[in-house]
Amino acid sequence: MPLLAQLTTDRSSRQESSAAEDRAKALSDLRGRGISPVAISLAQAADDILAFLRNLRFELAFYVGCLNLGGQLAALKQPTCIPEPLPAGDRRLSGKGLYDVCLSLSMKAWVVPNDFDADGKSLVMITGANKGGKSTFLRSVGQAQLMMQAGMFVAAKGYRASACDGLFTHFKREEDVSMRSGRLDEELARMSEIVDAARPGGMLLANESFASTNEREGSEIARQIVRALTESGIRVMYVTHLYDLAHGFFVQNLDTVLFLRAERQDNAGRTFKVLEAEPLPTSYGEDLYRQIFGKDPRPAAADRA
Repeated sequence: MPLLAQLTTDRSSRQESSAAEDRAKALSDLRGRGISPVAISLAQAADDILAFLRNLRFELAFYVGCLNLGGQLAALKQPTCIPEPLPAGDRRLSGKGLYDVCLSLSMKAWVVPNDFDADGKSLVMITGANKGGKSTFLRSVGQAQLMMQAGMFVAAKGYRASACDGLFTHFKREEDVSMRSGRLDEELARMSEIVDAARPGGMLLANESFASTNEREGSEIARQIVRALTESGIRVMYVTHLYDLAHGFFVQNLDTVLFLRAERQDNAGRTFKVLEAEPLPTSYGEDLYRQIFGKDPRPAAADRA
């Protein structure tokens, strides 16, 4: 073959090979552009499905927990009910056969239930004998409200309440072991945080708040805070031994305040029932003294002379 013809043939072959490579590269680029969004969509779909399954596992665990709780309460012969939730503006709150779930589970026994009707009340003041069931009743109300708003059954024979925009608790705590502040300082600091976070339609459960100072000062502090909260549209349930505080609200004869008192029998026995009654100037601490020390704390006639 002549040299010129051979060179022409080689050049043509190289051109054809280059064109084929260009076509292959173009096809590869086209395939990449087509596959890329599909791969991105597939990865996003996989992430969404995994997130859904994780959330489903979490939510199913909640409902499985509800089923387990219902089974344990049924084994203890404790009733449960489907509550009646109402709009926040209705200001309804009542219960029948209400009891403390945690107490029942810890004791593994039936516990004394309570009935109450606080419809239209902005303040529920709970007083009465020591160890009479006041704090237990307060916890039972908080548990019922929380369970209702979580979409659960409620530990009661019947429960009807308006939804609350925030459920807050202010219970006594142990003394600050670091000694950086006193108990009253700590109580006031926690109450300040609650006041800052609370909004109209909320609910506060207070248990022996501000009892760490003397009765006159503790009553005045609590009175100012309770009045400000209730006037702001926040419902307050307050367990207290401060007679000056409870009696101060009682003598005002307000239609928006309900007074409950832990029942005490004539023989100093506790029924753990909380009934509607006016506050008394005593919490019957002598009953506990006699129970623990086995004698009357009052001095004998010869000693008093």
